[in-house]
Amino acid sequence: MNKLMATARHEFVEMLPPTIFFFVILHLVVIIRALMTRGTGLSLPTTASVTVAALILGKSVLLANHLPFVNRFPDKPLVWNAGWKTLIYTLVALCFHYLEHLYDYWKDSPNLFDANRTLLAQLNWSHFWAIQILLVTLIANYCVFAELGHVIGRDKLKAIFLGPLPARPARKSAS
Repeated sequence: MNKLMATARHEFVEMLPPTIFFFVILHLVVIIRALMTRGTGLSLPTTASVTVAALILGKSVLLANHLPFVNRFPDKPLVWNAGWKTLIYTLVALCFHYLEHLYDYWKDSPNLFDANRTLLAQLNWSHFWAIQILLVTLIANYCVFAELGHVIGRDKLKAIFLGPLPARPARKSAS
């Protein structure tokens, strides 16, 4: 049971940074979309749906990091892995972003194909791509900092940004 709890705790701790990151940026995206679509009558995601999306994306990052092709460039400069992961995560974000819009159109359509046809015809593509550019920029920042954290260590990265961290208490040895 202790091993199971330790594994669950480790997974939770690993999932926390990307989940918090996506929670913040998805709320930024909702705020920007609200400003861009003010007065159009379009519905926006709620905090609950943004939280669920952040949890899904956080878990997706955790799962993706275990795939063999994600750390494709371990012997190259950090920009290679950061760029590669940015591409992968951006494609996932693009799919989520498109599916989110498709769902909105599907609610008012008799089937998925009609919803997709209506979406392609009526979507404000400049708004869609503006949000996607914002997501790419934010995802790229996340990937760069995540790669830096892997190379120099999370504690050192925290110390660089937040100042010296207090010393950790010594762990009790299990006897």
